[in-house]
Amino acid sequence: MNTLIIFSAKYLYLFVVLYALVLWLRLKERRRDIFVFGIISLPLTYLVARLAGYLYFNPRPFVIGHFIPLISHSVDNGFPSDHALFVSALAMLFFYYRRSASVLLWGFAFIVGAARVMAGVHHWLDIMGSMIIAFCVAWITYTYLLPLAKRTRLYQRT
Repeated sequence: MNTLIIFSAKYLYLFVVLYALVLWLRLKERRRDIFVFGIISLPLTYLVARLAGYLYFNPRPFVIGHFIPLISHSVDNGFPSDHALFVSALAMLFFYYRRSASVLLWGFAFIVGAARVMAGVHHWLDIMGSMIIAFCVAWITYTYLLPLAKRTRLYQRT
């Protein structure tokens, strides 16, 4: 069981990236929209998460509980979880374009987050915070920023 937790906590996100890339390549009719959506929302999600990390400090469980986690990790702020944030942000890239794929990606985000909690490097608050940040930034990007980007000359030329 520990091997599955360690794999999911450390490496599952890489398979999610590969799946998202294959999915993006298969969605020919919406590829440009998803690309522009990602170019805007992914860095913005990261920036909002960094800001949230500066505003709220949550010590990692192994620091508070004085135990050895299943995976080695630095003793720093656990909020928000970078792994859960990244997989959740990828899930949101497809939320508006391919709901079924987004549901699968959200499932992977939950597995990655749960594995990081079980490995002892995050609290559920870190995971849920990451997911909420990814969802909110993607919604704001899709609702307000993407329509602005679509009106630019650069977008209309391609």
